[in-house]
Amino acid sequence: MKAVIVIGGGLAGLSSSIALADSGFRVSLFERRPRLGGRATSYVLPDGEHIDNCQHVTLGCCVNLQDFYSRIGVADKIRYYDRLVFADSTGRRATIKASRLPAPLHLVPSFARFRLLDWKDRRAVANAMLRIIRSAGQPRLAAATSMLDWLKQEKQTPQAIDRFWRTVLVSALNENLDRIDAAHGIAVFWKAFLSNRDGFRVGIPSVPLEQLYASSRERIESNQGNVHTRRGVAELRFDGDHVTGVRLDDGSEANGDYYVAALTFDRLLKILPDGIRNQYPFSNLGNLHVSPITSVHMWFDRAVMEEPFIASVDQTIQWVFNRTGQYLQIVISASHALTQRPQQDIVELCRKELARLIPAAGDAELLRSVVIRENAATFSPEPGCDRWRPAQRTPIRNLFLAGDWTQTGWPATMEGAVRSGYHAAEAILELEGRPRHLVQAELPVTGLARWLSHT
Repeated sequence: MKAVIVIGGGLAGLSSSIALADSGFRVSLFERRPRLGGRATSYVLPDGEHIDNCQHVTLGCCVNLQDFYSRIGVADKIRYYDRLVFADSTGRRATIKASRLPAPLHLVPSFARFRLLDWKDRRAVANAMLRIIRSAGQPRLAAATSMLDWLKQEKQTPQAIDRFWRTVLVSALNENLDRIDAAHGIAVFWKAFLSNRDGFRVGIPSVPLEQLYASSRERIESNQGNVHTRRGVAELRFDGDHVTGVRLDDGSEANGDYYVAALTFDRLLKILPDGIRNQYPFSNLGNLHVSPITSVHMWFDRAVMEEPFIASVDQTIQWVFNRTGQYLQIVISASHALTQRPQQDIVELCRKELARLIPAAGDAELLRSVVIRENAATFSPEPGCDRWRPAQRTPIRNLFLAGDWTQTGWPATMEGAVRSGYHAAEAILELEGRPRHLVQAELPVTGLARWLSHT
């Protein structure tokens, strides 16, 4: 039985580990943190309550993430919704939900009544959507075009940009519109909103993230593998163009036949020796950048929210998730302006804005709050960034990469992380003479979207 060492217990590392273990490899996974899940993890408060570092959301178009959840037996722990509720700072609501019409018309009736945009705004959005549909999500773009540039080229109104495109894309891609490659932004709408009715469904875990991924350990260990938490890798060791082993943080060593580095790109650079770090493709990784996410957890003395979640279209806070009615979680993606602000200032800002969205929150007493800032939450999908993203197979025969920052065809998402893990496992299986397709096909283009995208 061939042995594989996987470095990193986030979604990329877990997905590659599960796929390889299921394929008959003996996997040893090393994770520096005490829990699995990487950036999708939970914290335990002094009173024993679990809180997620940030609310993680999946969509129906994330087929590989769904496949991974099925593999580890937690698919039933994801609760799906077929509508999005938007609100502005005056408290007005608007809902986008699926109708019985075929794609891409399934969202048209609710969008036509979207009261947070006027008729001119909605017409501009519709024209841009039609452009996306007719190009099958791949319109011709000049090199390194930002999403903001493309929206201006498509004559989007300022209000349509701020209240619709920005609301969806900053949250989906964790970056500001002028820092998002237009190809990635357009792909979000094609895959999630336009090409297939099921792509739009919003999935939210019904259990803490730590519990969601804990079963991965059992799956790996049941296939003669091992999962080591609180044991990080300090160094990858080489003999020429071959990895010979890893040195762990505690000074011990481990070795295998193959190695999957499922780390963030900056962490990977730290464990590579200089001679390898300066070679292609690793030398390109310094051109990638990161973007922050801020999550604010609030507990009130009474239930203040009824909807499962709300998107805010014109404030700093972007999404509010209802955890128990009394416990809310606010997510602010691409939170560059908050990285240096005092936590209490952030809490006060969120409380003031929350009261505009949900008046009951303004009347209630805030019992406690927790601010979690991840200043390097994801890689930044900047215009032209794809040329710096490496493939999962490297020039080093027994070293493979996994992470949402590698070439996956997706931006920095959980779906992209799982795809990268599956791609890394596929590459190892191919070298072993056992080629196998692990990456699930995208949702098919259906309904009128299929016809319109070929006209």
